[in-house]
Amino acid sequence: MIHRINLNLLRSLKVLLEERHVSHAADKLNLTQSAVSRQLSQLRSLFADPLLIREGNTLIPTPKALQLQTKLALWFVELDDLLVEEAFEPAKWHGEFVLSSSDYVAQYILPDIVETLAIQAPNVSMQYRLWQPDLLPLLATSDIQLASSMSPTQPEGVSSIQIGEDAPVCVMSRAHPLATQDTLSIADLLAYAHIKVIGGGDKDSYVDEALAKLEKPRRFALKVPFFYAAAQSLCQSQHLLVIPEHIARNLKNHFSLIYKPLPITTPRHKYWLIWHAKYDNDPSHLWMRSLVLQVMSKAAYSIGYDSRS
Repeated sequence: MIHRINLNLLRSLKVLLEERHVSHAADKLNLTQSAVSRQLSQLRSLFADPLLIREGNTLIPTPKALQLQTKLALWFVELDDLLVEEAFEPAKWHGEFVLSSSDYVAQYILPDIVETLAIQAPNVSMQYRLWQPDLLPLLATSDIQLASSMSPTQPEGVSSIQIGEDAPVCVMSRAHPLATQDTLSIADLLAYAHIKVIGGGDKDSYVDEALAKLEKPRRFALKVPFFYAAAQSLCQSQHLLVIPEHIARNLKNHFSLIYKPLPITTPRHKYWLIWHAKYDNDPSHLWMRSLVLQVMSKAAYSIGYDSRS
């Protein structure tokens, strides 16, 4: 039956029952008296009841009308509540938030996010997923709410904001034979086997594309999904590792590593926070992505090559 009801009729009935006078109700509804009279006629037909009986200059409600008046009062309160947007308060937020990124973010950036979350939104739990580029087209149906990823251009088909950018560099042990050199040559870069980090997306294809044009491919001694394993292996070998500078800059603070600029020119890495458009205006998501953006921005994504040792 609800599909046959004009909700404006119900509002007019509510006012008629309050005013019990057609002209007064018309003034309150900003309608003409004849329009309200027509609506009353439609309401009588809809509910199969006269609803309001004229008695002199006033209208007397029938028992059916009084019954409807009580229900309408409650219904319109609920309808008004439905349309009122409550102010979002992180401290009152209950739920789970699913964040996805590389293992590097999980180890070195996630703890700062969790610390802030525990203080400002203590009732929210966080689930972390390792990000892979092939998850991008699945964001519409995935439970991943926010992800960070690397892409040379703004990702298509999703909402996003750029976190920062940097360039790839070559990382090695401080005991490596190349560690004392200020610059590297292409021959230096190819003289040693490399480690490749394969988890969390593509991080060194720019280098391989540039070397492919020179027909000088790298040799890989180890491919691992995690930065920690790559860094540990670098410390115990003469291998090289090409990764974004902001990651190299942080790893050298935790391991006996050093990094150098590459001897070839490559495009800069660009980093993005991405999410499905269904979350664009969600208050909790707006708050969370602001928090993540703030923490990640502090992680020096936008840096120049200035601190190698």
